[in-house]
Amino acid sequence: MTSRTGASPSTALRRAADRVTLSPVRVVALGFAAAVAIGTGLLLVPAASQPGTETGVVDALFTATSAMCLTGLVVVDTPTHWSGFGQGIILGLIQAGGFGIMTMASVVGLMLANRIGLRARLNAAAEVRASGLGDVRSVVIGVVRISILIETVTAMCLAARFALGYDEPPGRALWLGVFHAISAFNNAGFALYSDNIIGFADDPFICLPLLAAVILGGIGFPVLFEVGRRVRGKSRRWSLHTKLTVTVTAILLIIGPALVLALEWGYTLRGHDLGSKLLVAAFQGIMPRTAGFNSVDYAQMDPATLLVTDVLMFIGGGSGGTAGGIKVTTFALLLFAIVAEVRGERSVVIFDRRIGPRVQRQALAVALIGVALVMVPTIVLLAGTAFDLNVLLFEVTSAFATVGLSTGITAQLPAWGQLILVMLMYLGRIGSITLVSALAARHRDRRYELPEERPFIG
Repeated sequence: MTSRTGASPSTALRRAADRVTLSPVRVVALGFAAAVAIGTGLLLVPAASQPGTETGVVDALFTATSAMCLTGLVVVDTPTHWSGFGQGIILGLIQAGGFGIMTMASVVGLMLANRIGLRARLNAAAEVRASGLGDVRSVVIGVVRISILIETVTAMCLAARFALGYDEPPGRALWLGVFHAISAFNNAGFALYSDNIIGFADDPFICLPLLAAVILGGIGFPVLFEVGRRVRGKSRRWSLHTKLTVTVTAILLIIGPALVLALEWGYTLRGHDLGSKLLVAAFQGIMPRTAGFNSVDYAQMDPATLLVTDVLMFIGGGSGGTAGGIKVTTFALLLFAIVAEVRGERSVVIFDRRIGPRVQRQALAVALIGVALVMVPTIVLLAGTAFDLNVLLFEVTSAFATVGLSTGITAQLPAWGQLILVMLMYLGRIGSITLVSALAARHRDRRYELPEERPFIG
């Protein structure tokens, strides 16, 4: 027996099952949402707050989202509002967000069954952007190994400094080292000091380990894997992705600090000696990509520096890592596309490799969606609050790019404004294209082509 459409009942059932089956990107999106919900519930437990301190639902939701999405924006003071239990929950959310919900699920599957099923492989690939299904198992294990290694080394360096340089008790020094190491490598920006890292602005033994962890976490796991294979002699050449990521990252690591140094020389850097100025400028020129630690007060910065920081935050870090933003590869691809168009070249070529039109469209889509996700909330907040454009644009960009830097207005925003930032942090973490794919996960090809026509441009 067949249906009216001509398909058998079994075929119709299979098609119906295909329609309700969650795609990997949808699983990732729902996984992060579920983790945020669980984190919110745990932070609402009285034991998560300091005695005599109450936590509202919006405060708990904002903090859980900021931690899970590796942002670092806060509406309550982390060290004074949250108890040790609450700080542990925040740290757990940061680590979960860094590993990725689906990556962690794949690791559990490895431990229990010593194998990964096809669906788990697809889910893990969607999260870590692995190059193919065959290497997902090694990618998942590699993510865990690299994360633990870098976090452990960073924690040991920081704990030693806190204990020897600031007379912290061993247990407290270890906790401070572990918390800030995990927060740094996962580009979260949460700190256990009310002034973040301002109190250590002149201390290279605190700032440099944090910078190293931030750079390694933000450059992306695919790049770290490939560099590791090159070091071990298992690979003789880098892929285009690694070349592009390393090159653009290196350029931005120079440009960012140089601009901060030049623009803030007579402002926030005025009271520092030359060595401290260089350290602070490096710290604040690198952190916008996209960690969120700050060693100076952004509320005191020149508006030009805030705008430069907006750009750095929007660009973000490497794909497949813990950084946010539209990613350096997207930015570089669009830049090369502009250069090719100016030169009148038919193809976009990067490092002797031609870039296909579909990849160019994807980069353009990511960038324009990012612009929309920054501009629309900024306009809404500008119309509904009394804050200036500079600080609102900074706050919104920081939320979308999951950076966590702030001029200090986050807690002063109305509840509806904070909820806008919550949504931005979530969208920024799972990625613009991931969100679009989660809503419409099917690729459709036209079975015919329409006549071509060219409108006027410019």
